[in-house]
Amino acid sequence: MNKNLEIAIKASLEAGKVIMKVYDTAFNVEIKDDKSPLTEADKRANDIINSYLVNTEFPIISEENRQTDYSTRKNWNTCWVVDPVDGTKEFIKRNGEFTVNIALVTNGKPELGVIYVPATKTIYVADVKTKDAFKAELNSHEVSLENVLNLSTKLQPKAIDSNPVQVVGSRSHMSQETLDFVETIKKEGKDVEVVSKGSSLKFCLIAEGNADVYPRFAPTMEWDTAAGQAICNAVGVDVISHETNQPLLYNKENLLNPWFLVAKK
Repeated sequence: MNKNLEIAIKASLEAGKVIMKVYDTAFNVEIKDDKSPLTEADKRANDIINSYLVNTEFPIISEENRQTDYSTRKNWNTCWVVDPVDGTKEFIKRNGEFTVNIALVTNGKPELGVIYVPATKTIYVADVKTKDAFKAELNSHEVSLENVLNLSTKLQPKAIDSNPVQVVGSRSHMSQETLDFVETIKKEGKDVEVVSKGSSLKFCLIAEGNADVYPRFAPTMEWDTAAGQAICNAVGVDVISHETNQPLLYNKENLLNPWFLVAKK
């Protein structure tokens, strides 16, 4: 296994352990300048992940780090893109649908990705270059890499011509753009089933064959999507920008993503 992928797996498991320790307490919630919530789990997980990744040769873009100016970042050929707790709102709701996202990006393209779901001890791992992607359902946050591999099953997306078409979205408040997208599918004579999940688990639904398409017509940041894109790309699923009709790119001057669509090629 790729050495950097091993480091990312270890970092995600250790972060997941501390996240669940906070999850099981009466934690406080702060509101950041961008109006998004922050908990002790975000901070502690970020510290743990940084402690692992700082030992590699690559710099780190993390939601909870102070962002490096683009005048410096533009010279980074390879970097980590991290969200210590993706789905903090789900964490606060205590519904279990939050993740640890760690990706390694080279020349703007995700090449390695790890998504860990601490509440269920499920890990998704991908190496885009080798087209290897798997999930493993673990018994503990404290497991060896050998154990992770022994418990792994390969990810396999659905066939393209499925019916009904399972669309990843919100059951209760889909945007007008998403509703319009659903209507275009229905006009092709297909039925539509809406599948809902929090955080980067939406990408995992597509990669493991539990949904067909994920239209995201709302704001996201690079750390929300990099690991998910790596996992999807490794199994032949594209993450396409609504603006450029090309794959999403990373370490941009503006870390805000355009709208995008996740679907099999």
